[in-house]
Amino acid sequence: MKWFTLVAVLAESSQAALRFGCSVLSVQRLDPLVQPGAIPSTHVHQIIGGNAFNATIRTDDVSKGASCTTCVFSEDFSNYWTALLYFKARNGTYKRVPQYVNADLTSGIQAGMTVYYTQQDFSSNGNKHITAFQPGFRMTVGSPTVTSSTKAASQKGLRYTCLQTIMTRGAETAAFPTAPCPAGIMAIHHFPACWDGKNLDSPNHQDHMYDTSTGGFQVASACPSTHPVRMPQLAYETMWNTTAFNDKSIWPTDGSQPFVWSYNDKLGYGTHGDYVFGWKDDALQRAMNSSCMFTGCGTDQGGPLKVQAAAAMNACKVPDTVTEDIGTNAWLSVLPGQKAD
Repeated sequence: MKWFTLVAVLAESSQAALRFGCSVLSVQRLDPLVQPGAIPSTHVHQIIGGNAFNATIRTDDVSKGASCTTCVFSEDFSNYWTALLYFKARNGTYKRVPQYVNADLTSGIQAGMTVYYTQQDFSSNGNKHITAFQPGFRMTVGSPTVTSSTKAASQKGLRYTCLQTIMTRGAETAAFPTAPCPAGIMAIHHFPACWDGKNLDSPNHQDHMYDTSTGGFQVASACPSTHPVRMPQLAYETMWNTTAFNDKSIWPTDGSQPFVWSYNDKLGYGTHGDYVFGWKDDALQRAMNSSCMFTGCGTDQGGPLKVQAAAAMNACKVPDTVTEDIGTNAWLSVLPGQKAD
């Protein structure tokens, strides 16, 4: 789907839709939701957002502990993270797959992800009030323990696109693409958007939310009575530049696809994402109450949200708590934190 088509669909709503880029904040083995306090966590993550991120991220208001953010909207101190992608060579060694910037984002952003907060619930409460996430809110989607194609197929918001170009989109799959992708692989994470209205988190970081999406940026079903509060549809897109590894002569001899997540998932079924809300004050609610679209939500274009230049985004970092080779330059014999095959 081309972006002008997506914009046209979203424009049918009177509600706001955010689409913005965030550069990389850190790449290391930390996971303050699933393994709080663990230094290191079991596998490598790529993290974007505010610089309050740590192994023991605060549970009240993350924005109070941050002084900068890697996101274009400077009031967004939230943290967003996923696993890191690797290429596995025929000799069993691993190399980190680089990221690149999505289409039509602020010029100069360094890798990172594209973040969406949309309100495409047109068949139910799309024209009603959308409740922004609250300070202390957190959630995850997916699980690295998923190894079944049946389970993966049921997780409609977790998909991959084999990119033909940066501007076009093809069919989505629940598993890694099986053929070389001309413009890389896009990993997609759509989070549930129905909240129980009570709990900012739950023991598994998922039960306080309910997913009624039908996949992609399509109309979601109405929220159930157990989770009646409609929140923004949060989504991530990560552009993995796999093109340096497209020569099939370096792929496995059996012809299988060569990419693995940092927790050693070669199927792709266990893809997952983490989110900690950290927008300053009522900034996200102001945006959700407006009718702005994508970059038009910035104050530089008459929108409600403050923006910053790419240089400020790229300058925001957190120190490495875990110091180790993650395969950026040299090849690794074992994935960080994982056992040898």
